[in-house]
Amino acid sequence: MEMKPIRRIVTGHDAQGKAVALFDGPSTPKVRSAGGNAVTLLWVTGESPADMSGNQDRASTPVSVPPPPSGSIFRIVDFPPYSPTSEPVDHHKMLVAMGIDPHTQGYARHANTHRTRSVDYALVLEGEIDMLMDDTEVHVKAGDVLVQQGTNHAWVNNGDKPCRIAFILIDAKEPPAWKQNWTK
Repeated sequence: MEMKPIRRIVTGHDAQGKAVALFDGPSTPKVRSAGGNAVTLLWVTGESPADMSGNQDRASTPVSVPPPPSGSIFRIVDFPPYSPTSEPVDHHKMLVAMGIDPHTQGYARHANTHRTRSVDYALVLEGEIDMLMDDTEVHVKAGDVLVQQGTNHAWVNNGDKPCRIAFILIDAKEPPAWKQNWTK
């Protein structure tokens, strides 16, 4: 899969308080998962309201998939088409690699099923993909947007081209549904 860089522009203020572009350049995706997903981290906050003082590159903040407590993550993920010849995914190892505590997870319909304690805004930029939930699925394509509220899901690209999605994850409170028994 071609891993296209993304031009990232971050604005801020100079020493005189004038608006300036602090960063303007390509952000290169990193291959992050056993399934070959390429992830480009664009910005991270670790507090709410967000601290806009300073001019450090917050994309260099070490994070896993969930956002930091009281924080947010902005990333773009490229999902390659599913290949039946791919190695099977170990669900437990996949969760640990994503920085997700396996004990916080619900029913796993698919090996890539996970949930995060966050509100996730997902904007499909290119391609199409299926989002599998507990008993249903939703097919999305370029131009579609999703708002996930701590739901179990797995992304499966059944097409023949990569799918690129922009994700903004915002830390949230655990939903009451997580207290239910999720085994099937």
